[in-house]
Amino acid sequence: MSLKVQTSNVTNKNDPKSINSRVFIGNLNTAVVKKMDVETIFSKYGRMLGCSVHKGYAFVQYASERHASGAVIGENGRMLAGQTLGESCLGSSLIRLNSEYYPAST
Repeated sequence: MSLKVQTSNVTNKNDPKSINSRVFIGNLNTAVVKKMDVETIFSKYGRMLGCSVHKGYAFVQYASERHASGAVIGENGRMLAGQTLGESCLGSSLIRLNSEYYPAST
């Protein structure tokens, strides 16, 4: 029996709580990894409100900052579909993308 998590595609709310509870997942092989895969992997860290997958990256919106932080700690550097993931909470000052750090826009 597999757990099927279905979330909204909305991950772009601009209020501070939403921004701080959002995880950016970089270096994602989206030719292989689909939204359901991201939801399955990241749902174990807490209540997911949204998930959006784009070419090469994804966003996961959690209900709380604590859940988002747990996901970043737990999954950063994970190998998935032959690529090493990079995650970051968007409320932090740096965004990790393909093992490089960039200042977050303010």
